[in-house]
Amino acid sequence: MVTVARARVRAIMVPVRRPGLWHTPRGLRFRVTVAFALGSLALATLLAAGTFLVARHYLLRQRERALVQQSFVDARAVRDELERRTGVPELLGRLDRVPGSNVVLATQGRWFGTSVALGRENLPDGLVAAVRRGEPVRQRVVVGGRPALVVGLPLAGVDTLYFQAFPLDELDRTLRTLRNALATGTALTAILGGVLGLWVSGRVLRPLSQTTAAAERVAGGDLATRVEVTDDPDLAPLARSFNRMVDAVQQRIERERRLTADVSHELRSPIASLQAAARMIERRADTLPGELAEPFALLRSQIERLRVLIEDLLELFRADAGTEALELAPVRLDLLVAEAAHPHLGATCRLEVDEAVRRRRVLLDRRRIERVVVNLLDNAATYAGGATALRVRSVDGMVRIEVEDRGPGVPGDERDRIFRRFYRGRAAASGGTGGSGLGLALVAEQVRLHDGDVWVEDAPGGHGARFVVTLPWREPPEGVGR
Repeated sequence: MVTVARARVRAIMVPVRRPGLWHTPRGLRFRVTVAFALGSLALATLLAAGTFLVARHYLLRQRERALVQQSFVDARAVRDELERRTGVPELLGRLDRVPGSNVVLATQGRWFGTSVALGRENLPDGLVAAVRRGEPVRQRVVVGGRPALVVGLPLAGVDTLYFQAFPLDELDRTLRTLRNALATGTALTAILGGVLGLWVSGRVLRPLSQTTAAAERVAGGDLATRVEVTDDPDLAPLARSFNRMVDAVQQRIERERRLTADVSHELRSPIASLQAAARMIERRADTLPGELAEPFALLRSQIERLRVLIEDLLELFRADAGTEALELAPVRLDLLVAEAAHPHLGATCRLEVDEAVRRRRVLLDRRRIERVVVNLLDNAATYAGGATALRVRSVDGMVRIEVEDRGPGVPGDERDRIFRRFYRGRAAASGGTGGSGLGLALVAEQVRLHDGDVWVEDAPGGHGARFVVTLPWREPPEGVGR
C-alpha cells in the first residue's frame, strides 16, 4: 500500500522554564470574558452596596424614630407616677413597655432596672453624662451580645434619669437577609456577565478563528484555502487581504516550482552529454598527455557532483509539488543499512544492530531510507572527518538510526537550520569543504514522508555530533515478506 505521511523535523533545544500561572499569556477571548465578568461584578457591587446602605439608613431611621417616640411616651408615664410618689420598684413592675425592652432609672443616687440583663454597667459613660446634663440622647449599643437602641431622657421635676433599651434583633436579621441576597445577586451577576462575555467574544472572534484556521491550512500546504468575504464592513477588508496574500503566495510558489523544474530538466540533457563524453575520454585515457590526467579527473568529479545536485533539486521539487509518494515494501533493515553504508564501514566506523532489529522486516521505502543513510554518512565524511559509529535500534516501538562522527559538533543555534536547503553551517563555510547543502534537507524530506523525526545532538562524551532518525515500526501484513 502506498501512503504519504507528514514530517516532524526537530532540533534538540535547551528547555525553557514555563511561566507561572499568573504570568502565562492569555487569549483575547479569555481577556474579554474576564473583562465582562469583572465589569459586571464591579457594577453589581456598586449597585448592591448603594442599595444596602440606602435601605439600612432608611430602616434604621424609621425604627429609631418609632422607638424614640415610644420612649418619650413611657418616660412621661414614669414621671407622672413618680410625681404621685409611687415607689420605684412598684412603678417598674407595672410599667407598660414595648415587649423585649428594658428600663433603667437613676434617682436619688440609686439605680433601678426592669431586668438584670440591663444595668448601669451596660450604659456607655458618654450617654449617661449627656443625660445628666439634661440632653435627650439615643445610641446603638450591644447588650448581652444583642444589638439594641438605648434612649436616655432626663425627667425634669423628679430629679431622675430615664434609660430605655429596645432590641434590634429583628431589624438586624432583616439587614443580614438583605445583605446576603444582594451578595448572592452580585455573584450571579458576575457569573452571568462572564457567560455573556464568553458568548459575545465567541461571536465577535468567530471570523478571526475562521481566518486562523484558514491560515493553518495554508501553512500546511493547502493553498486552495480561501476565507469567505462577508458583508461586515470591518471584517471584509481582512478577508480580502488574506485571500490576496494567499493568491500571491500561490503564484510565487508556482513560479518558483516551474523555474526549478525547467532549469533542472534543461540541465539534465547537457549533463548526460558531458558524462557520455567523459566516459569516451576515460576509455582513451592512455592516449592523453600526462599533464591532462589531473584536470580530467577534476572535470569528471565535478560533472558527477553537478549530476547529483540536479537529481537532488528534482527530488525536492517533486516533494514540494506533492507528487512524491512512498513505495512501501517489507525490508530487512539490517541488510539495507549494511549495504548502503558499506563504502563507509571499516576500522574507523563500526555498524551496530540490535537483536530486536536483526532479521526482522519492516515496511519502508527502500530507496528513500538508503538515501537517508548514505546522506548522513556522506555528511559526516564531508564536514566531520567521517563517521565513527552507525547504530540501528528499536526504541519504544520506533526504528532508530544513529550516525556519530568525530567532528567539532553542531552549535545549538544551527541544529534546526542545518536541515534547511542550501544551509551548510559556519564550520563548513570556514573550512572550505564541499557540498551543496541539500543532503540533510533531503534526509528531512525522506523522514517526513515516513512520518518520522530527525535531529542532531551531542555525541556521548561531548566530542562530535550524533544524527538521530526515528521511523515508525510498521509491521508487514501477515504472510507478506516474512
